[in-house]
Amino acid sequence: MKTTTGAIEATQEAVTELREALAKAGITLPSLGLDVVTLAADPPRPLVELGCCTAETARLIAAALLPGEENRT
Repeated sequence: MKTTTGAIEATQEAVTELREALAKAGITLPSLGLDVVTLAADPPRPLVELGCCTAETARLIAAALLPGEENRT
């Protein structure tokens, strides 16, 4: 099991990786980051906060996850 610091660092790395992958797809989630509430648990169980986005951004994410699906409506 990872140490508390290790778990937080691993989650932050995951956030960075996701932010970079989304950027390559032309997508920005401004509120993407660590969920601070989950850091307050004892022991901390860090989660990734994806946050809110516009309908346009949600569609961009869906298109990035399901390439080719946009023509199947």
